[in-house]
Order: sequence, then C-alpha cells, then structure tokens
Amino acid sequence: MKLRALFLAVFFAACQQHETTQTSSAPAPNEIQINGAGATFPYPIYSKWIEEYGQKHPNVKINYQSIGSGGGIKQLSAQTVFFGASDGPMTDEQLKGAPGPILHFPTVLGGVVPIYNIPGVTQQLKFSGDVLANIYLGKITKWNDAAIAKINPGIALPPTEIGVIHRSDGSGTTYIFVDYLSKVSPEFQKRVGVSTSVSWPAGVGAKGNEGVSGLVKQTPGAIGYVELIYALQNKIPYASVQNSAGEFVVATLDSVTAAANAAAATMPDDFRVSITNSGAKGAYPLASFTWLLLYQNPTDKERGRIMSDFLEWAITDGQKDAPALGYAPLPASVVEKERAALKKIQL
Repeated sequence: MKLRALFLAVFFAACQQHETTQTSSAPAPNEIQINGAGATFPYPIYSKWIEEYGQKHPNVKINYQSIGSGGGIKQLSAQTVFFGASDGPMTDEQLKGAPGPILHFPTVLGGVVPIYNIPGVTQQLKFSGDVLANIYLGKITKWNDAAIAKINPGIALPPTEIGVIHRSDGSGTTYIFVDYLSKVSPEFQKRVGVSTSVSWPAGVGAKGNEGVSGLVKQTPGAIGYVELIYALQNKIPYASVQNSAGEFVVATLDSVTAAANAAAATMPDDFRVSITNSGAKGAYPLASFTWLLLYQNPTDKERGRIMSDFLEWAITDGQKDAPALGYAPLPASVVEKERAALKKIQL
C-alpha cells in the first residue's frame, strides 16, 4: 500500500511538472510571429529595430534571417517568408515572376567600402573605379602595381600578390559594388555586369559581409568589399574611393547622405534607384539605400498591418538608431514619400 501511494505521488508530481513545462514553453496568448529574410547589409539595424519594436509590442515576434539579398528575394517570391530585404532593387523580371505586386521601401542608407590587409601599410589607401575594376577583373595582381602607386604617392606598397575576395552568395552588397564598377569601367560592365550574383573573373568567395570581413582579416594581401559597419566592427582598414566628380571620398555618414540628398529630388515612385558614382560634392560613390520588401496585397492582413506599422515606425522614430550603427538616416523628403506609399498596401 505504501509502495502504491509512493508511486501515485511520484506519478502526479511528474504530471504536474510536465504540465508546467508545457505551459511555460507554449506561445503567449495572441503572439504573432512574422518571418523575413534577406540582406546582411542592414542586419545590425534591423536587429536593433526588431528588439525595440518588440519591447513596445510584446505580442509581436519578428524573425529576420540575414541570408543575403538574393536569398531574401527568392524566399519572398516563393512566399516562404512574409517580408524580404535587399540592397539591390528587384529587377522587372523578378517582379513579374512574383505571385503578386511587391513594394520597395528604403529603410536606411549605407556605404560599401573596399577593405584590405597589407602588412606594413598603415596609411589609408585611395582607389579609383578603374583600379578596383581591374583588380576584380584579375588584370592588376600585385599591390605595388603602377596604377595603384600613382594614386597613392608616398605609400610604400609591397610586391605582394593581391588576394581577391568577393561574396559567394547572392548579395545586395555585391550589387552596389558591381553597379559602381560597371558605371566606371565599360570592360567590367561587359564581362561582369550588374546583379546580386555575378560570375567573377578572379578571386575566391565568402558568405555574407561577415564571411568577407573575416577572410580579409586573416589573409595577408587580401582585398574585399563590405558594408561600412562590418569594417568598423572588425577594425579592418578601408580605402577612400573616387566619385564621378574626381574626388577621393571616405565613407562617412555625411558623404553617404550627400549621395542620397542628390538623388532625393528625383526619387521614382517605386523607390528603385541607384545612387552609386554620384557627382555631388563630397558624395561617397559606393552609397546605396537598402530596401524592405512587402507584398502590396498580403494574404495575411493582420501581419500586413503589423509590418506596415513596424515600417512606419522604423522610417520615422527608428531613424535615430542609424548613426550609431554606421548608417545614414533617410532624407526627410524620402520619408514623407514612403509614408504616402505605405497606404498602397491593401489591408
């Protein structure tokens, strides 16, 4: 009898513990999860925004996977995620291939920077578009090449082989980089072209901004390209780049903003615009908007309303977080145009 009583006590205690575990792991009442995927370029600020928005709306769980712009566009088109993100606007062909109209909303601006690892060189290098294009075409192969030395007088460049590193995944960062190079080099435009994923004539690939920055940092003689925040976080040297006005400009909030302001007045209604190789005074030539992508007629109206609210908050109150993370806030005129465009979402 005592054994039976002991057994029952243990049994009911186990049931009670199981019930408690089940209750604690179950989702909160009315909790809504919204999944998105795409660019690694804006991942630091999207993570910050998602955390802040979640504190204001504890029943909303936004999950964003930084898999690259190409992956984000594919998953959004396949409707395996509710929203996408890209640093390169979708092409007309991609938009036509989607199951419904997709809207582009700029969220912040950033700069893509050429990073390098040259032992013994501590000064900041300068790169023209032609030099960068010829490095990535495999035509300039050593750091002491005459073309590099000419625009970097007084810097002792070693005869080290240049280790070219590029993105291996579909990438908006790549889109910005090749968009600039294609504007300044007809040969690069012809051989490589502009896309989130291209066929590189030289170099090795790494996944994400994280992968490129990590590989450059550990490879003497390497060159790569990443979003500015990744160069700053990893303490990797990055070069100034020549714009179409002939200025060598360093990527800063002001120089990225200068490129954006020059384009804001002629911003198209669909927000798909390139601002690389700007000729505006002080404009950094490898600057770009980054876009959050939403279906105009979302199948889930509740999630659509939440994402519309999240996006309106991000392009207004959320902009205060941009400078600390290395991004330039949106021009006021673009914000107002976007707030009007948000009304196009059919909720």
